[in-house]
Amino acid sequence: MSSVSIRSAEDSSASIASSGGGGDGGLGRTLVLALGTFAVGTDAFVLAGFLPDVAASLHTSTASAGQAVTVFAAAYAVASPVVATLTARFPRRLLLVAALIVLAAANAASALAPNLPLLLAARVLAAAGAAGYTPTAGAVTAALVRPEMRGRALAVVVGGLTVATALGVPLGDAAGAVMGWRAALGLVAALCLLTAIAAAVLMPTLPGSAPVPLAARLAALRRPGVASVLPLTVLGMAAAYTVYAYAIPALHALGIADGATAWILAAYGAGAILGNLAAGIAADRLGPTRVLVVGYALMAMTLATFAVLAVAKVHAPALVAVLAITWGASTWCQTPPQQHRLFSAAPSEAPLLMALNASAIYVGIGIGTAAGGLLVASGAAWMFTIAAIVACLALGWLAATATATGHKATRRWSTLAR
Repeated sequence: MSSVSIRSAEDSSASIASSGGGGDGGLGRTLVLALGTFAVGTDAFVLAGFLPDVAASLHTSTASAGQAVTVFAAAYAVASPVVATLTARFPRRLLLVAALIVLAAANAASALAPNLPLLLAARVLAAAGAAGYTPTAGAVTAALVRPEMRGRALAVVVGGLTVATALGVPLGDAAGAVMGWRAALGLVAALCLLTAIAAAVLMPTLPGSAPVPLAARLAALRRPGVASVLPLTVLGMAAAYTVYAYAIPALHALGIADGATAWILAAYGAGAILGNLAAGIAADRLGPTRVLVVGYALMAMTLATFAVLAVAKVHAPALVAVLAITWGASTWCQTPPQQHRLFSAAPSEAPLLMALNASAIYVGIGIGTAAGGLLVASGAAWMFTIAAIVACLALGWLAATATATGHKATRRWSTLAR
């Protein structure tokens, strides 16, 4: 990256820190940001809770309805660096609030969509709102806390997404059954609007930063540490989401009845919350690479066990619930240590890297949901098997690249912090 873009990133972090009390070590302000990521996460994940109902209402297949998840992810991945470039000068609070208002409007449009093309268009608009919010929230968080608390603070903000996984999808499943999927999306729109009001009232005033050209943002991909970390984010999220968007039909194949799917998804969400928080603490104490090794190994074993149950047609609801917990934990333990590794690789470019990592997350989700859509007709066993293989590939990539992004990068961060 050019020296100009590096200085711009440093100025961004410094301006946020000076205005928001960076380095005070307090995690309280991150709770406001976590509320926003909960709204964003609910928007992103709630469709998975009633995908079959969406398909029936719009007179299309479940695989086609799943494109709503894929399109959101793909649009987010493209929009994230573009939105970050166009909104660089925006005050951070204004940007966070505006993004949440866009999300509210997009969810209202989704709820009113009469056909699949208009639903997909509304999901693209929602992705633009999410692209404006999530990377900004992460970059602000990184600047507001002391370096040694970075993992925990990021875990709190990412925790908003995991709580959305815990509550958004099962509540969407239940709400879709009681009031229909359109009304459920209307509730999500209301949640986004209420969160925008809370952010406007409670968040401190934070200035924008000097604009960094899009080419300079993408130039960060050429840094050795960054180039090896981001593909792991893609692989890990692809493994986790090959089945997740189609969790309802997959759970049916495992013998889980309609009335119990919400409970299994809630178990997934509970595991996601525990895995995310534990990963944030462990990344600070043990190092991010060790956390990722455990996470990807657990993910591969969990998905492989699901595949065996599907092939053998064994109906064991209690075991499925336990596996759902480990599935959620292994999925959402990835993000805090991955962000930790990126900050260590290039701490002066934190705002840029947050946007790029957010893009990588949604590239992985898009790839995973697209693969799941192709495999759903072949049965749950194939979906779980392919997902387990991708998790093994993620573990192999980590083993091949951990040395290049480990100790030297950590020493660079420690030197900068001092």
